[in-house]
Amino acid sequence: MSSQQIDTRETDAGACSVIESLEQIGSQWRLAVLHELLSGEQRFNELKRSTGANARTLSRVLDDLGETGFVERRIEEDAPIATYYSLTDKGESLEPVFDEIECWAGTWLDDESVQEQN
Repeated sequence: MSSQQIDTRETDAGACSVIESLEQIGSQWRLAVLHELLSGEQRFNELKRSTGANARTLSRVLDDLGETGFVERRIEEDAPIATYYSLTDKGESLEPVFDEIECWAGTWLDDESVQEQN
């Protein structure tokens, strides 16, 4: 096997891992929920209000994030029953990723807005 073939495979493997990662966290609503939960545990209605998602969408997203191991659910059974959502260690590990995206957005999205106006 030539070194060029090895390099191609390494590039493809890297691209595949990026794509696979984005498939787990990449929807608008998943990103919004993950970002909101970085500030700590929240109830369903708090997440609904802060993300702007409707109840059906939010419920589905929270289920998906729970199945993929990013979010955990805690139910408090005192009256009234309350459900709380928080990030797992896997979810919390995304904080530097969000920091980098915010940094990138601060640099490039502002520049694009200025360029579009010119």
